[in-house]
Amino acid sequence: VWEINLLEELALQIAIALQQAELYEKLQIANQELEQFAIEDGLTKLANRRHFDRVLDQEWNRCRREGKSLSLFLLDIDYFKQYNDHYGHLAGDICLQQVAQVLQNVIQRNPNLVARYGGEEFAVILPNTDSNGIVHLAEKIRQAVEALQVEHLKSGVSNYVTISIGVASLIPVEVLTPKTLICNADQALYKAKNNGRNCIVIAPS
Repeated sequence: VWEINLLEELALQIAIALQQAELYEKLQIANQELEQFAIEDGLTKLANRRHFDRVLDQEWNRCRREGKSLSLFLLDIDYFKQYNDHYGHLAGDICLQQVAQVLQNVIQRNPNLVARYGGEEFAVILPNTDSNGIVHLAEKIRQAVEALQVEHLKSGVSNYVTISIGVASLIPVEVLTPKTLICNADQALYKAKNNGRNCIVIAPS
């Protein structure tokens, strides 16, 4: 009898252990999903603004220590409000996803980061990339978005969806902050819009 009781007790312990292992695995998956949710934009699956801010600070500090350059793209979909008004918000969401996919396809090398910066605006962090490489990448992105040939009959610059890009690069030093880089890229983006859109403007170093 005691052998049967021992086997029953052993079987019970095994069942409990398996149940705990299954619960632990589910908890791990739930935690991973929660972590992903905390850093990811739900629509585009790119990094969200919170994660962008964190990574920019990290890369800023790293580049400052190593004396290396840090670059930033700010991109805006041209006449996106008009696109939304004409084609509807569902089409607008699809358009955002298509542009996000282009960015992911072009910007692949780590530790580069592509993020949805807000609304129809995207950001790309590019540590330790030379000036020629920066210009080439920006132009590659611009051309790739236009090559999608997403119809945009309410655009003031093309019959297709296009983007404007502001580019800024600098070597981080003590007297500057990440906001300096953002401000420079934002001013370059503003100039790109004033220059007719569907173009790239590089901020003075």
